[in-house]
Amino acid sequence: MSTQTLIYIFVAASFALYIGIAIWSRASSTSEFYVAGGEVNPVVNGMATAADWMSAASFISMAGLIAFLGYDGSVYLMGWTGGYVLLALLLAPYLRKFGQFTVPDFIGARYYSKAARVVAVVCLIFISFTYIAGQMRGVGIVFSRFLDVSVTIGVIAGMGIVFIYAVLGGMKGITYTQVAQYCVLIFAYLVPAFFISFMLTGNPVPQLGLGSQLNDGSGLYVLQKLDLVVQDLGFAAYTAGTKSMIDVFCITAALMVGTAGLPHVIVRFFTVPRAADARKSAGWALLFISLLYTTAPAVGAFARLNFTESVNETAYADAPGWFTNWEANDLIAFRDRNADGIMQYRAGAAFDGAPLFTDERGASGERLVMNEDIPGGTNEVYVDRDIMVLANPEIASLPGWVIALVAAGGLAAALSTAAGLLLVISSAVSHDLLKQTFRPQITEKGELAAARIAATAAILVAGYLGVYPPGWVAEVVAFAFGLAAASLFPAIFLGIFTKWVNREGAIAGMVTGLGFTFLYIAYFKLWEPAANVQANWLFGISPEGIGVVGMLLNFAVAAVVAKITARPPAEVGRLVSMIRVP
Repeated sequence: MSTQTLIYIFVAASFALYIGIAIWSRASSTSEFYVAGGEVNPVVNGMATAADWMSAASFISMAGLIAFLGYDGSVYLMGWTGGYVLLALLLAPYLRKFGQFTVPDFIGARYYSKAARVVAVVCLIFISFTYIAGQMRGVGIVFSRFLDVSVTIGVIAGMGIVFIYAVLGGMKGITYTQVAQYCVLIFAYLVPAFFISFMLTGNPVPQLGLGSQLNDGSGLYVLQKLDLVVQDLGFAAYTAGTKSMIDVFCITAALMVGTAGLPHVIVRFFTVPRAADARKSAGWALLFISLLYTTAPAVGAFARLNFTESVNETAYADAPGWFTNWEANDLIAFRDRNADGIMQYRAGAAFDGAPLFTDERGASGERLVMNEDIPGGTNEVYVDRDIMVLANPEIASLPGWVIALVAAGGLAAALSTAAGLLLVISSAVSHDLLKQTFRPQITEKGELAAARIAATAAILVAGYLGVYPPGWVAEVVAFAFGLAAASLFPAIFLGIFTKWVNREGAIAGMVTGLGFTFLYIAYFKLWEPAANVQANWLFGISPEGIGVVGMLLNFAVAAVVAKITARPPAEVGRLVSMIRVP
């Protein structure tokens, strides 16, 4: 059976499973739609949370970033993992004790203000749409390569699948679908890692294989060989850090506190019966997450080593099949600078920007691009970082069923998080804006219909952002974490651990933090991308880490405004005391 046939079978079977679960677990009430009735078992919720958490950024893009950033890529591992611990210990049990449906619910009640609730909804929508752009981009990449369609068609297909199980099933359907998706994605991530680790080192455990000697007779360890290979090509040593200390600190901190402010992760802790179950499910989720996160450094290193040795100094006419496959999908390119037909992979960009392919072919048969050349450049190979995990099995010549499994796993990772994000967007519109703010008289049936309409609209916007994303998958997701760190996290933290912060302080803080962080990211990434160099950054902090500054501004503004305005009513103090009681 051909690899392509296996891919169709694996992907179709996984989609049928997800849709079947959605139909079986269709939500019939707002409680089931928003929080799955609040009766999810902690182990099940832990697995669903892990799937919700391990998005396309974790599955597709994180190891790709590590493959090319080397040591610097560790900020994503430290920030996202540490952030989940912060969320589990610091916020989750207290929010579950509060016992409502959404994050804006908590902010609206704690700060006794419809205006605060609306501001929280605006923050939530900014964060969620930024995050979901990365997920839909991941869906498009997987579809474009493995199902032989364009990225746009892939995004549209992904929108259709998410529509079925998110709009029909709500949180109840999403929860049980995410359990299935976790099983698919973790199996798909670990199996090729076991294969490649054994092939390169003789040790099938990738976490150990990363620190083992290669079995090629060189006597070198994996990272020693990788350092030598990339340095010979003009790159910095793989194990050397190039980011400034302040930027490493700020990116890690922004990812950590941003995690604790992500609404689609927080809402998962509203689905368990008790606050104690929230702690248990957080522990289970961390265990399930660690299986992928401890494997990612090995996957990134193996992928970079195999990619470099497979491509560099290879005649394009003899290029491996995987190279031309990804080239056909506009995600890898070769520019023959010296007209020798040999691919030279070196440090630096192959040309200006992502490839803009033409219909013409070069002398060696390569697809030509219309991008401007970079004077003095020596690199002839462009590769989209988001393909590294997906291409890894092909680069290593693994069996067809492994390639098919990775395709299904990549889709599972992207779709699981996309569904969670769409749900919090629809909940924010139907529950927080309609039911709790502008139309309190709406019936439960009307609210449920509004939630489904909002989810449909959100899917359409998400699809557009997936076709035209503002960066790589993990980059886009990092911006969402920065926005969450600067807007929602301080309001939630101060709402739980203080009694004196009032509505005026919370609103002013959220607006300040969100506005500053969004404008900073937009300036360097959208309006003036050419200016996105360290010399122009505020205090040397990149757009990925600026959420920490936004967070500090949020805290400071909230504190100052709260001190010069009226204290909260007495019932707010009683609410905080109730939340804090075990």
